[in-house]
Amino acid sequence: MRKEFWIVSIALLSISAGLALYLSASFWILFAVLFLIFIVGVLDIFQTKHAVKSNFPVLGRLRYVFENLRPKIYQYFIESDIDGRPINRILRSVVYQRAKKQRDTIPFGTQLDVYEVGYEWMNHSILAIDDDKVINDPRVTIGNKDCSKPYSCSIFNIGAMSYGSLSSNAISALNEGASRGHFAHNTGEGGVSPYHLKPGGDLIYQIGTGYFGCRAEDGNFDAEKFKKTVESENIKMIELKISQGAKPGHGGILPAVKNNLEIARIRGVKPHTAVLSPPGHKAFNSTDSLVDFIKNLRDLSGGRPIGIKLCIGIRSEFIDLCESMMKKDIFPDFIAVDGGEGGTGAAPVEFSNSMGTPLIDGLVFVHNTLVGFGIKKHIKIIASGKAITAFDIIKMISLGADAIYSARAMMLALGCIQALECNTNHCPTGITTHKPYLTKGLDIEDKAKRVHSYHKETIHAFCEMLGAAGVKSVDDLKRSHIYKRMTEKKVMRFDELYPYVDEGSFLKEVPKEYRSYF
Repeated sequence: MRKEFWIVSIALLSISAGLALYLSASFWILFAVLFLIFIVGVLDIFQTKHAVKSNFPVLGRLRYVFENLRPKIYQYFIESDIDGRPINRILRSVVYQRAKKQRDTIPFGTQLDVYEVGYEWMNHSILAIDDDKVINDPRVTIGNKDCSKPYSCSIFNIGAMSYGSLSSNAISALNEGASRGHFAHNTGEGGVSPYHLKPGGDLIYQIGTGYFGCRAEDGNFDAEKFKKTVESENIKMIELKISQGAKPGHGGILPAVKNNLEIARIRGVKPHTAVLSPPGHKAFNSTDSLVDFIKNLRDLSGGRPIGIKLCIGIRSEFIDLCESMMKKDIFPDFIAVDGGEGGTGAAPVEFSNSMGTPLIDGLVFVHNTLVGFGIKKHIKIIASGKAITAFDIIKMISLGADAIYSARAMMLALGCIQALECNTNHCPTGITTHKPYLTKGLDIEDKAKRVHSYHKETIHAFCEMLGAAGVKSVDDLKRSHIYKRMTEKKVMRFDELYPYVDEGSFLKEVPKEYRSYF
């Protein structure tokens, strides 16, 4: 193509120059345009970084244009309503509709193949009850025997997303929505910003391995800074992040392009540098010292509920942690179980795709282990892993969760279009960018209303489903309520797929499969 480029370019330049000289001076504009294209082609030929551009000057650049447009073309013109990843169009639409208080019914029946392996459902009751006889604001009290400030938590809350990963307008809108709906907003590991505090919504302050908000100059935990951070009455609970589903065993990532002066000040780091949190904590180095650290945080926080967040990895380590809790008679007030499928921000592809236990497996394991050791009564479980609809909430609660985190659904309620630009600082909706010309398009007041509305309508749908199944209370939800198709002809209940264990049965002997790595 190089030879053809030279021939065509010289011919077109000669023709346009001749037309300009002998016919009309306006053809000089055409000549100027062609000359600029010629210069681009010459630069393509002599650059050495891209073989395609060198071998196919000018035309080779179309490859990069199409590569950039490919996700958009696929999403809008090719994918079906049920094929989109990570969240399909049906699920995205229901969030948008509930957030905007639009009609959220569907016509002409389900598009799902109800005979496909993996299809899940809940059976209704012949004695269905009105949803107004179901508790319309289901909540759970988090706080065990050592907690002096228990928190009444909604069963559906905003999952961890930091200021830094999200823009100031996005954080403000989320917290304002949480304030209006009386549900909790997890700060993520990036610390507590003014945008978390000003709207007045309930906060769960997350502490990651970078200790942002309670970070000493050497990167270790600073008790005095922690006490100062949690002085705010907005902070209702503290969550110690051991690992997260998006990148378990890998520290948090804040690209340098997002680390502006304000974010650096909040986090206590150097601005305009990539902030890579370490994979593990420095404040403890064993399950025993982790349990001691939980007690220390509770004491420093004035008795607030303290929890840990983790994606289940090596199972024997969690068994060891439970045994340390029992030995010391110290228990976290809650455990947030994240699924390996989780993630709203940047993560290495290997960690995102191939590391960590998926939510259902991790949730069942944690619930059964706590019951087996007889310590579930001390600890509430919060599940986190792509919860979007009321059925997602019901399924997780039936498996053992007491409450739910949702991150990506809340981003959709803010107006996220799943552009998959979260890690580039070019988010077109102003949610995961700090470019002023993009963030100003995100109206805090309007988006706060949408977050509140989405939460409210989803809780309403949850109560309707309970009523349809003849269930009056969240506490009455069991694994036996959920069915899953295993083959075309075989269906199993969740209690058959994920059997319960007897209370305290692990005190005699921990089953081999629970101590294994698998």
